[in-house]
This record gives sequence, C-alpha cells and structure tokens, in this order.
Amino acid sequence: MSVAREPRTARGARTRARLIEAAEHVFATVGYHDASIVKITEEAGVGLGTFYVHFPGKKEIFDEVVRDLSHRVRQAMREGSLQGTTRLEAERAGFAAFFRFTAQHPALYRIIRQAEFVSPEVMRAHYDAICEGYAAGLQQAQEAGDIRPVDPTVAAWALMGAGELIGMRWVLWDGADEIDPAVFDGLMDVIEAALAPHRGGDDREEHQP
Repeated sequence: MSVAREPRTARGARTRARLIEAAEHVFATVGYHDASIVKITEEAGVGLGTFYVHFPGKKEIFDEVVRDLSHRVRQAMREGSLQGTTRLEAERAGFAAFFRFTAQHPALYRIIRQAEFVSPEVMRAHYDAICEGYAAGLQQAQEAGDIRPVDPTVAAWALMGAGELIGMRWVLWDGADEIDPAVFDGLMDVIEAALAPHRGGDDREEHQP
C-alpha cells in the first residue's frame, strides 16, 4: 500500500504542510469526488511534480488531512480540559475548546463525514483516538470519586456524540462564530446530570461487589 512520504528538510515540511492545508480547503469546498490533485496544487501554489514528492495520490493526501484535523482537534480539547480543576470543569473547558475549533474549522465536519465513504478506516481511527483519551480521563476521575461510576468507554462515546451533534446544529448549520451560551449551558447541564456524583453517599462503595 502506498503511503505519504515524510519530508527530509524544513523546506519540505513547510511545502507538505501547505499541501495539506490546501487539500483541506479543496476537499471541504468541492468534496472528494470533485477534488483533483491539480486543484490542490493550484491552491497550495506548488507544481504538480512537487505534490508527488510528498504524496502518491489523492486518497493518501485525503487520509493525511483527516489525521491532521484529528490531531489538531484532540490537541485543542486536551489543552482546554487542562484548565479545569475538577472533572466537570474539565468537561466544560474541553467542550468549549471543541466548539471554538469547530467554528474556526468547519472543514472538520465536512471532511470526517466524507471519510465514512472514502476512507472508513481513517475515520474510525479518528474517533477511536478521541475516545481513548476521553475514556482514560473519565476512568481516572471515577477512581478519584470526582464523577459517579459509569462505563468510561460508553460514556465517552455518548458524550462525544452529544458534542458532535450539538456543534453541527448550533455552530456548523448556523455558520456561527461561537456556540450560543444558552445551548452550551444546556449541554453542560446534561453532562453534569450524567457524571456528577450522587449526593448522599459514596458511589464507589455502593457499586463495589
């Protein structure tokens, strides 16, 4: 299987990054089917031959765009969540970072949805990578008694789904620069209800065999 080639020089790395940025714009604007390597190189301002120095073809650069977006959104959410001192504060800060990223990079939704048909294995890797880190954080919070006992993987997938659909409805579809504060607070109410420890007892003791 052909794979993207890693650049050996700083100049090559800059050119590769410019190609990925251009491809993100082209795929998000015209879709994978109508995108072409010529359109990508024109957008990037590089020659056609330069493209093939870095990528074997259109599928390979599409996969790299998905990986790049995935890495950037995970980094944004991770950095956001670190601002919280409790798990619920981390949830609030992490989701706020996700919605900011969504507003600034609407291509995230458009390209990930295309990946379902173009490159399902890369799409799954995107979601699996988010879930892995998310579930680990929930597990740690549960062990510390910061949230009630839940299956961390199921909870991670459920909350990821909620955040993605909320972002699609109130950020992407509305073309908003930021999420409506009332909508954001509503989502946080749901998350708190799902995760907050029950009052009146230690959930960890109640659920121990």
